[in-house]
Amino acid sequence: MAFQDFRTAIMGQALRPNIWDVVAIILVIGAMVLIVYGGEQTTLPLSTLEASPVSLDPANLPLYALRTTMRMLLAIVCSTIFTFIYAAVAAKSRRAEIVLIPLLDILQSVPILGFLTFTVVFFMNLFPGRVLGAELACVFAIFTSQAWNMTFSMYQSIRNVPRDLEEASQSFHLSGWQRFWRLDVPFAMPGLIWNAMMSMSGGWFFVVASEAITVGNTTVTLPGVGSYVALAIEQRNLAAIGYALLTMLLVIIAYDQLLFRPIVAWADKFRFEQTASGNAPESWMLDLFRRTRALRALSYPFSAVNRAVSNLHIEPPTALRWQVDRRARSRVLDAIWFAIIGASTGYAAWRAYQYLSTNLGPSDVVTAVGSGLVTLARVVVLIALATLLWVPIGVWIGLRPKLAERIQPLAQFLAAFPANLAFPVFVVVIVHFHLNANIWLSPLMILGTQWYILFNVIAGASAFPSDLREAASSFHLRGWRWWIKVVLPGIFPYYVTGAITASGGSWNASIVAEVASWGDTRLTAKGLGSYIASATEAGDFPRVVLGIAIMCILVTLFNRLVWRPLYAFGERRLRLG
Repeated sequence: MAFQDFRTAIMGQALRPNIWDVVAIILVIGAMVLIVYGGEQTTLPLSTLEASPVSLDPANLPLYALRTTMRMLLAIVCSTIFTFIYAAVAAKSRRAEIVLIPLLDILQSVPILGFLTFTVVFFMNLFPGRVLGAELACVFAIFTSQAWNMTFSMYQSIRNVPRDLEEASQSFHLSGWQRFWRLDVPFAMPGLIWNAMMSMSGGWFFVVASEAITVGNTTVTLPGVGSYVALAIEQRNLAAIGYALLTMLLVIIAYDQLLFRPIVAWADKFRFEQTASGNAPESWMLDLFRRTRALRALSYPFSAVNRAVSNLHIEPPTALRWQVDRRARSRVLDAIWFAIIGASTGYAAWRAYQYLSTNLGPSDVVTAVGSGLVTLARVVVLIALATLLWVPIGVWIGLRPKLAERIQPLAQFLAAFPANLAFPVFVVVIVHFHLNANIWLSPLMILGTQWYILFNVIAGASAFPSDLREAASSFHLRGWRWWIKVVLPGIFPYYVTGAITASGGSWNASIVAEVASWGDTRLTAKGLGSYIASATEAGDFPRVVLGIAIMCILVTLFNRLVWRPLYAFGERRLRLG
C-alpha cells in the first residue's frame, strides 16, 4: 500500500506543470491557432481571391507570410515522406535503383513550370471552385523544388552506412524494418536535416512562380510573399521589394529558431563516432521542452508507440525463400526486369519521336543539342567555381558548431534570396558596360543553387567523427595533407550529393537565367534555357518538348558518366567503418 501511494505521488508530481510547461503550452497553442486560421482560408471559394486581390500594402505581409510558410511547411512534410519511401527503395533494391535514380535525375532537371502545366488542372478539379485546389497545386510545385536534394541525401547516406554498424545490425538479427529505423534513418539524419533547411530556403525562389496559378485564360493569384514579390517586380516598386525581403528574413529566423535549430541540436546524438562531441549544438527551444514536466509526461505514450512500431519484426519480400536456385532466379528476374525497362523506354522514345518528327526536322534537333552543349559548359564551369569557393568555407563552418549556429540563419536567408531580384542589377551593369550577355548572365544560373554545395559540405563536416579528427591531430597532419587525407575523403559523399543537386538546379534555373529583363530592356544568352523560354513564350510546344527532352538526356548522361562513378568511388574507398 505504501508503494502504491509512493508511485501515485511520483506520477502526480510528474504531471504537475512547472513554469517551463506554461511557456511551452503558450507556444504550442499559438502555433495551433495560426495553423487553424491559415487552414480556414483554404476552404473559401475562389471568388474571395478576386474580391481581395494581392496588395503591396505592408500591413498585409504578416498574413501573406503565414500563408506562404504554411505552404512550405506542408511541402517539406510531403517531401520528407517521399524521401523516406523513395530513397529507401532505391538504396535497398538493385533493380529499383536502375529505374529510380535516373528518374530522379530527370525529375530534378524538369523545370517547375513543366510540373505546373500538368498538375494544376488535376488539383483544381479535385476541389472545383475552392481555394484548396489552387493551394494544393502551389504546394505540389514547392514540393518539386524541395524533394529531390533530400532524396539524394538520404540515398547517399543509406548507401554509405559504416560496415561495422551493418555487421552489428546483422549480429543482433534486426529485420529490414528495424534496421531502417534504428540504423539507416539515424545515420542519414544529420545530412537530411541540412538538406531540409536548404529545401525550405530554396523553396522561396519557386514560391514566386507557384503562387500565381494559370488555368486556361484564368490566372489565380494566391496571397503570399511570392505573389507580393512578383507584383512588386511587375510594378518596379523597390520599397515593396525591401519590405518583402525583411519579411522573408524574419520568417527564416523564426522557423530557424523554432524548428530547425532544435532538430539540429537533437540530431547531434546520431553522429557516428566513438568519442563524445566536443562542442554540441544548442537550442533554447529544445532546452525549454526538455525542462517541462507535464508535457514530457504526456509525450510518454507517443514514445511508447514509436518504439513499438520501430521494433516490429518485418522482413522485406526479398527475404522469402523459394525452393529454387537463388543465382538462377536472380538471372531470370534480371532478364525480365531489363526487358520491361527496355520495352517501356523504347515505347516512350518511339511516341516522342512520332510527335516531334511531324513538327520538327533534323536541323531543329541539331540546334537544340548545340544550345544544350552551351548550357552544359556553363553548368560545369559554374559548379567548379562554386566548389572551389564553398567547400573550404563549408568545412570551416561545419567543424565549428558554435559558428554554424550563428551562420545558419544567414546561410538560409542567402539561399532563400530570390534570384530574379538580382536581374535588374545584372541587366543594368551589362548594358552600361557593354558586356557579353553570354558570359555575364551565367552567374544567375548558380546564384540560387550554389547553396546546395555549401549546405551539404557543412552537413558532412558537422557529421565528421571527432575521433578521426583527434587521430589526425595525433599524427600531426597539417596543411594539404590534412585536406587530402582527412577532410576531403570524409565529406566526399556529401559533396557529391550537393554537386548533383546543384547541377540539376542550375539546368532548371537556366530557363529564367539565360533570359533576363528589367522594364523594356531584355537580354538573352545562347543556351538551352533561352531556347525553351523562347519556345514557351511563342507557344511552340514541339520545341518546348524537344528542349526539355534534350535537357533531361544531357543531365542523365552527365550524371551517369561523372557523378555516379564518383558515388561508386565514395562507397568503395571512402566509407567509414
